[in-house]
This record gives sequence, structure tokens and C-alpha cells, in this order.
Amino acid sequence: MEETTLVKQGEGENYDYSQDHCYVKLSSEQTNGELCLIEDTLKPGFHLARHHHKIMTEVFYMLAGELELIFDNKTIILKEGDTITVPPNVWHEAICKEGGKMLTIFKNGQFDVFLKQLSLMSSKDFSNAELMKATSEKFDIYEEEKSS
Repeated sequence: MEETTLVKQGEGENYDYSQDHCYVKLSSEQTNGELCLIEDTLKPGFHLARHHHKIMTEVFYMLAGELELIFDNKTIILKEGDTITVPPNVWHEAICKEGGKMLTIFKNGQFDVFLKQLSLMSSKDFSNAELMKATSEKFDIYEEEKSS
């Protein structure tokens, strides 16, 4: 990054999905893929399925509300002001029943580019399990295989 960048409140690439509303505050393109920062308003009933990353580290900082993080051997309730770091290869799932707001730092990942890719997809694309799996894995997101 050669210049300072100011992204004000309510600004940044804006992705409003059914479960959350994300603003990209720092793009991975600005940091040669090293970091991105997302401000995420979690809508009531938010649920992120169990997954892990092979390369990416996630740092969650809870601004408002509560987020339940479920790991293999424990469950943690992240509350306002709490931070947790999830390193690569750690399976995790997230639930926010009442809604909330958090900042997420993605190290060695392009989660912002993933959000952009999702924004270009149709409802038909979202119903294509193979396409969704390939898209997720392209961005280092590996979901648990569903048994038939």
C-alpha cells in the first residue's frame, strides 16, 4: 500500500446478503493478498456452516451482540469487545441468533474477493452444489462433506 486510505463509516465495497451485510474496509488487493478487513452486520438468525481454511487465519472482534463459535472441543460465546483468532485447519461454525456486528480480519486470504464473486452469482448458481463448493475452495473455504 503506497498511500493512506480512509474508509468512513458506511463506506467500502458493500455486500448485503440474506444473513449479513458486509463492508470491505481493507481489500486484499491493497495488501498483496496478505490482509483484508470486513465490517459485518450479522442479521438475526445468522448461521455460518462448519468449515475450515487451509491457509487463512481469521480474527473476529465483536462490536455488538453475541456470536456463538462452535469448535470440535468447545463452544465460545463472543461478546462485545471480545476477540478470537482462528488459525488455519481449525473447524468452526458460527451462529448469531439475535444479530450483531463484528470486524473480521482475514490473513492470507481474499475473503473480500469471495464476497464480490458471490455478489455476481444468480440464485441458480447458489443452488448448484458443485459450483458453490468449487467457488468456496478457490477462496480457501472448505465445508464439511454432507453425508447422504
